[in-house]
Amino acid sequence: MGILAVEPATQSSPPPDQDRPRPPSRRTTRFYGPLLAFLTASGAFCASWAARGTFPFGHTGRAVNDQANQYVPFHRALWDLVHGRAAGDLLFTWRGGFGQQFLSDYHTYLGNPFSWLAVLVPRAHVDLAVFAVTPVTMGTAAALMAVYLGRLHPGPWWQRGVLGAVYGLCGWALSDASYIPMWMWGLVALPLLGIAVEWCLEERRWPGVALLVALAWFGNFYTAMMATMAACVLLAVRLVVLDLTGAQRLRAVWRAGTGAATGILLTLPLLLPAFLSSGAAQPTGAAAFDPVRIEVFLTGMLPGTHLWGGRPRLYVASLGLILAGSFLLNAAITRRTRLAWAAAALLVVLSFQFPPTQYAWHGLAVPNGNPYREAFVFSGMVVVIAWLSLANRPRPLHLALTAALLVAATFVLRHTDDFGGATWPAVLGGGAVSLLALVLLALGEKHRVLVPVAAVLMVGVVFAESTAAAAGADARRARERWAKPIATSSESISNHFDAVRSVDGWPAYRTDSGGPQTSYNDALALRAEGPQYYSSYLPEATYEALEPLGYGYKNDGRTFFGADNPVLDAIFSIGARAEPGPEKNSWTARTFPAPPLVTVRSAPYASPNPPASVYAHQEQVLGATVYRVPPVARGGTAAKQRYTARCAPGSEAFWYSPRLYGTLSFAGIERPLEDRTAGVRRLGEVPASGRVDVTVRTRTRGAAAGAHPVGCLDRAALASTVGRLTATGATRVSAGGHTIEATLPEEASGTAVFAMTAVPGWQCSAPVKSFHGLVSLDIPQGTAAVSCTFRPKGLTPGLAGATLALLAVASVTVTGLRRRRRT
Repeated sequence: MGILAVEPATQSSPPPDQDRPRPPSRRTTRFYGPLLAFLTASGAFCASWAARGTFPFGHTGRAVNDQANQYVPFHRALWDLVHGRAAGDLLFTWRGGFGQQFLSDYHTYLGNPFSWLAVLVPRAHVDLAVFAVTPVTMGTAAALMAVYLGRLHPGPWWQRGVLGAVYGLCGWALSDASYIPMWMWGLVALPLLGIAVEWCLEERRWPGVALLVALAWFGNFYTAMMATMAACVLLAVRLVVLDLTGAQRLRAVWRAGTGAATGILLTLPLLLPAFLSSGAAQPTGAAAFDPVRIEVFLTGMLPGTHLWGGRPRLYVASLGLILAGSFLLNAAITRRTRLAWAAAALLVVLSFQFPPTQYAWHGLAVPNGNPYREAFVFSGMVVVIAWLSLANRPRPLHLALTAALLVAATFVLRHTDDFGGATWPAVLGGGAVSLLALVLLALGEKHRVLVPVAAVLMVGVVFAESTAAAAGADARRARERWAKPIATSSESISNHFDAVRSVDGWPAYRTDSGGPQTSYNDALALRAEGPQYYSSYLPEATYEALEPLGYGYKNDGRTFFGADNPVLDAIFSIGARAEPGPEKNSWTARTFPAPPLVTVRSAPYASPNPPASVYAHQEQVLGATVYRVPPVARGGTAAKQRYTARCAPGSEAFWYSPRLYGTLSFAGIERPLEDRTAGVRRLGEVPASGRVDVTVRTRTRGAAAGAHPVGCLDRAALASTVGRLTATGATRVSAGGHTIEATLPEEASGTAVFAMTAVPGWQCSAPVKSFHGLVSLDIPQGTAAVSCTFRPKGLTPGLAGATLALLAVASVTVTGLRRRRRT
């Protein structure tokens, strides 16, 4: 009976490990917090775009703002580079600006490692991958912040995850960086470097410190520099609050300094060429830093606030603000810790308003655009302080007092310029739910059933509040002049691309992608070789070569546009052009004779036309007289100006007035005039009367066309010149990634002129000379071929420095492994 009594129990009772689920291991749970942070941050950002119905969650057409549209072509160029379709390589690109360095552009615009998502999708959908870079980077930053917070103080994984998301969804990320993929990497760099600081304090993983620094600087040196300065502040605070000996503090500083220097050296092959390219770039007219008024500055700290223009976006979600505000009142935290962190945060935020320290945050440069680009540093410190308060269980009374102060501050600042419409809902609604969640969490110490409720409320309020803030920021930003959406259909983009590719003849001749442009870098996006190019590194040499020729430009000369001008086509070997077709979203393309990329000038030439005119300068570079520049009679009023000139009937009239903005009318056809952006404009054929009558309605006060706005082109003379340059120019041209070679005809002598601007970095088979801004070489009679190779300035010493740094990291790693084996 005893056996019979026991057997049923044995059969119905599973082994102990099957009786109840095993608790997750520590190795598993340590990923929960970062995962929660990633999903909350990236999900809230995507939800904000879905709520507005914008690409990629809304209509099928593309609608990207002018600023973000600059970066999609760079990602298309990366796609071409990886898939072997690029005209150029990592050092140089022939697509845009008539040949420009590419290494610095890669480091600046494509350094974010998630930019490589673009190469995983079909080329037509690269814009979708560029969008994905933002939420993925945002989520990664949130996840890393969750990890970093755990190293500062232990605490529940879900609480670290929530505050990690608060950091990833800070105002700077939602308002300033969300449409600039490379800046987003700075958000990742700050917690990365914070983890490196902790390793230095623990006196371990020095190679890891160097590699984390390198990873931060590889992604984007501009924001990484700001994050590195913030890491110095984090290190200083930790040295104060931790109980360390003087020797331990010195060793931590030594490890941090050497690790940072080694990590930065690892990035030198990219960093040094970018630094030297910046020095050679076209200067900008950035204004001196002018701090905003104190009430505007403080308003930027209120949750959900998006201020216009160059205003600071310093806020985090109300949950983070309430916790951070209770930090000083939390008696569970030592006084030294509270004072050190509070003083550091205060000094950091004050440094944003003081010009000398503001310049230091930007690498001693005057920022061109929003001067508060380092705002994410303050948001990160607020989140750290919020975590230290939360991990030490703040009292509900202190939390309520902080929430009341937040409401009072919002009430006082409600009349500030551009006070955000989403601010009151974030403060009252988000603040109330945040306070409720924190109170329930405090009560959960005695009633554990309340803890899951508090967790759901905390995650929910951060998600909802940040979604609303992101949607509001995007909606308000879209109304700013520089960010007006450019609506283009996928059909138009595809047809434009197909039209350009149908007439491709590189390197026998260049193809111009034509207009209207859909981005600053249409040449990169459409695989053309025209002048269209935007880059912060566009060399001053390129500006000095193209501007006098009549090419339109913007951004102080760092953005150049195309020009439908046959003389410029001949100068730069443009033999094909795309144009809008007769039907909606259609494009066509045409080819025409063009000289080779390398021509030979056997004798000096001087234009007989007025030397101050853009037409005379074109003739100087072309080496032939093809224009007649007539005197111009003027009349009308300041707002409606009339110009009259006489040219040979049948010739082709052109117009150039870089100071006028408005509308130009000729022969009953109106054309927009956008001052220096417009460049040389084609008017049309001169009528039988020989009279060229132009009317300009302008909004530019006190401005008029220059002394010689009209030029009349003799098409027959140009055709003869193109034929001569073709007959005497290179018989064969080959272009590699960053090289160009040309075979010359027999008996060639004089000057070989390359149809590319004399940017720093060209090394040729003979000493390089500037021919009106173009690369040229003196060639003695009998020279059979010429060649040039582009090498970015600073690349060789950069590689040497990185090699030394890599050897240092390897030697320390090997030494550490051997030591551990012995012990």
